[in-house]
Amino acid sequence: MTTAPGRRSSTFTRLLRHGFTDPSAAEQLLDLDALASVRSDPVLLEALGATADPDLALRGLVRIVEAGEESERQVLLDTLVTAKPLRDRLLGVLGASEALGDHLARHPRDWQALVTYESADLHPGVAEFEQGLADAVDPDSLRVAYRRCLLTLAARDVCGTTGLAQTAAELADLATATLRAALAIARTAAPEDAAQCRLAVVAMGKCGGRELNYISDVDVIFVGEARDGVDETKAMQAATRLAAHMMRICSDTTVEGTIWEVDANLRPEGRNGPLVRTLSSHLAYYQRWAKTWEFQALLKARAVAGDPELGAEYVDAVSPLVWGAADRENFVPDVQKMRRRVVDNIPADRIERELKLGPGGLRDVEFAVQLLQLVHGRSDASLHSGSTLEALRALAEGGYVGRADAAQLDEAYRFLRAMEHRIQLYRLRRTHLVPEDEADLRRLGRSLGMRTDPVAELNKAWKRHASVVRRLHEKIFYRPLLDAVAQLAPGESRLSAKAAAIRLEALGYADPAAALRHLEALSSGVTRKAAIQRTLLPVLLGWFADSADPDAGLLGFRKVSDALGKTPWYLRLLRDEGAAAENLARVLSAGRLAPDLLMRAPEAVAILGDPEGLKPRTREHLEQEVLAAVGRAGDAESAVAVVRGVRRRELFRTTAADLIGSYGTEDSPAEQDHGALVDRVGSAVTDLNAATIAGALRAAVRERWGDTLPTRFAVIGMGRFGGHELSYGSDADVLFVHQPREGVSDEEAGRAANAVVGEMRRLLQLPTADPPLLIDADLRPEGRTGPMVRTLKSYEAYYRRWSLVWESQALLRAEHMAGDAELGRAFVELVDPLRYPMEGLGEDAVREIRRLKARMESERMPRGADPTLHAKLGRGGLSDVEWTVQLIQMQHGWAEPGLRTTRTREALAAACAAELIPAEDAQTLDEAWVLAARVRNAVMLVRGRPGDTFPSDARELAAVGRYLGYEPGHVGDMLDDYRRITRRARAVVEERFYGAAG
Repeated sequence: MTTAPGRRSSTFTRLLRHGFTDPSAAEQLLDLDALASVRSDPVLLEALGATADPDLALRGLVRIVEAGEESERQVLLDTLVTAKPLRDRLLGVLGASEALGDHLARHPRDWQALVTYESADLHPGVAEFEQGLADAVDPDSLRVAYRRCLLTLAARDVCGTTGLAQTAAELADLATATLRAALAIARTAAPEDAAQCRLAVVAMGKCGGRELNYISDVDVIFVGEARDGVDETKAMQAATRLAAHMMRICSDTTVEGTIWEVDANLRPEGRNGPLVRTLSSHLAYYQRWAKTWEFQALLKARAVAGDPELGAEYVDAVSPLVWGAADRENFVPDVQKMRRRVVDNIPADRIERELKLGPGGLRDVEFAVQLLQLVHGRSDASLHSGSTLEALRALAEGGYVGRADAAQLDEAYRFLRAMEHRIQLYRLRRTHLVPEDEADLRRLGRSLGMRTDPVAELNKAWKRHASVVRRLHEKIFYRPLLDAVAQLAPGESRLSAKAAAIRLEALGYADPAAALRHLEALSSGVTRKAAIQRTLLPVLLGWFADSADPDAGLLGFRKVSDALGKTPWYLRLLRDEGAAAENLARVLSAGRLAPDLLMRAPEAVAILGDPEGLKPRTREHLEQEVLAAVGRAGDAESAVAVVRGVRRRELFRTTAADLIGSYGTEDSPAEQDHGALVDRVGSAVTDLNAATIAGALRAAVRERWGDTLPTRFAVIGMGRFGGHELSYGSDADVLFVHQPREGVSDEEAGRAANAVVGEMRRLLQLPTADPPLLIDADLRPEGRTGPMVRTLKSYEAYYRRWSLVWESQALLRAEHMAGDAELGRAFVELVDPLRYPMEGLGEDAVREIRRLKARMESERMPRGADPTLHAKLGRGGLSDVEWTVQLIQMQHGWAEPGLRTTRTREALAAACAAELIPAEDAQTLDEAWVLAARVRNAVMLVRGRPGDTFPSDARELAAVGRYLGYEPGHVGDMLDDYRRITRRARAVVEERFYGAAG
């Protein structure tokens, strides 16, 4: 085949046309003497071009021919060009599997297994595979025989003789025959052990469901019993030795490679449990200790090897437990936990290539089908199948899944499994990752019949099917619920009302009957509104079920929809703005506060669809809006009504942002910096309340005095208000200060200032639909018995003569919030020497602060409250941390400018930077403070009213847990973590606050 330099041979061109990617190397291989008799045969070239990888197929063929005996080479080549079945099978395998090519190169006579093409050969079962393995007497010969059987199976697969489901079933049958052969070898090696026990091998997972991959762990459970007259302990020891030997025979790597891993970790207690148990021991465990996922695994249990009667007894005994799992106490939280895709352990660079575990992957389909089997299989035996595809078909026929959805899932699952098979077949390695290399993708695409542009076609088809799975994974739980309350076309199957109620209950709905009524009200009819709702609800129901209170979420959605359903923008917002629907679902199902705020003005739902909508407004922006609204209003009451409406809207914005940040969404993970969440809430609520007070002040002044009050007036924030650390339920602690204007008497100024204070408080507490803002001035000089408002000089005289150490401590939080800014600054300058005394505190003052703290701990703790769980006054709670930080501020603020802040966390960080507290102690205090602050926020969000301790109601406690990042069923962990974190903080407080004065 020599050609002139610079010119390509006709063979080169033909090879290129037939799909070879390296025609030069292929041309050299065809020139080898070993292929002399067939190199010019057009049939061979055509057949090579039809394979997934013509270059790989040709290299494999050359290796087989060269490895064979001289006398056998021509037989192979003659048969290859004259017998199309062999040609298609052999070259098809060689072009798809480098590993099987290696096997044929080591065992060149095994190509003859592909010659026969009888009808019985098309669909072999366990018996035929057992016959193929019959001559295996040791691990090496078993591996060779296994690969020979696998060779014929793969040939039927790549040639299209068998479909995906049949191939998976044959792989499981071959695994069954292999387990039996391995057990036989183990028994032959230890006849004494075999004589003492009965041993059954029960297949689980994909092997049990007869849907195995080419390379997959074969999951098993071993059941043993003593033979008559044999001590049970000795029998179990013998059975364990047999089982372990059988596993090694399959799993160990020898000169002939390995078969696959045999995995017994699905047994009771997993790796920590005995390898073999008696039937009664299995049942005792399942009845007492098993978790929901273990019953889910048992769906696929099938006796495959060893004692057939014992295996059948096991399967029959566990079956009622499997189908009764939905009645178990923890089924709902277990289901909620299991429904979440666990992709956290997949490296970020792999998640997009994961066929099995990634979003839209195989496990999404398998899990959804298995969960629906568990929920409905207790009352419908037609769902009792270990096969995913058979179970999906049964679910559709029973009306448990929509037929169209089931058909799309079936198609997507078959395609993804076919991809998985061909990826594994190439090197016979256990992997679920789509390759990145262009040549690997090309071979994969061609193996699936894509020939024009295999890489582009493969990626397009893969993404399309994964998208279908992602879209339907949640919807298949909920669409049939809508069909159960809708008018269906004749012949359509529907979920019965009873089955719908069972499913809702399994998904966490406490009142399924009410939920069905809401669904009917939302989705019935032929209007465009109902049609859009029917599209939205399957997704929304899934998000509601992901919360601690699905019933509240659905009821809230119905109320909002009833209020806004006739406004064209509402449903369009939920349908078209990707995040809006999920954000609304999170907000409506997370507790009472946010939905209550939303129900008072449902149009605020528009905030959830605006990308900038969840960002808090600045105080300047809020004051500008509030003061403009007051200027337009006719009187003080209507002005403050508008102001309180703005506050309600902004409170909803803040709660929504907090909930969505804490829960996370499908596209945005939960905020990991919990301190930032607390700071955002504290700052937002503080700015909002400051703007609200500014608006009430302007309204009170305008009503009586026009634009100018006879005295300059300022509102000073105290406590958490001054510290920018307000929680949702906090009052606004304030001091009022005024300064008579020039020419105005003290009496007139005092009357005006007091009148303004009284009117502000009245306006902000008027009974309306909006939440009131309570103003608390009890931190003023002389407390409740002292005047409500003082002049700057009066404050100066009081603090100079009468001030107590607790008042100086309270003033650490003083900051101007509203009114005359210059007067506010003057007040702050006045109190600075009190809160940051030169040279710090004396020993008497330190002792007094400690005495006050100890007294507060003993006297103010509510009766019956658990001091280890009280967020404000309890051990290591807010008060402990704040008093510790404030003591440092009063001792060192005069010398350390960073400590001169009203904010606890800022002051703590400054103290650490100044080396006034070790970094580890500062971290401990900060962690406890943030956690306690989040607990208070969570209680208000969940219950709709403030509280300083965890709720006693189980559902409310679970909702607090979800807000704090705990999965369903882990409230015990939440309480343990809270106690642990605050206990450590209290230890720091004991040392830093109650310890040495320095």
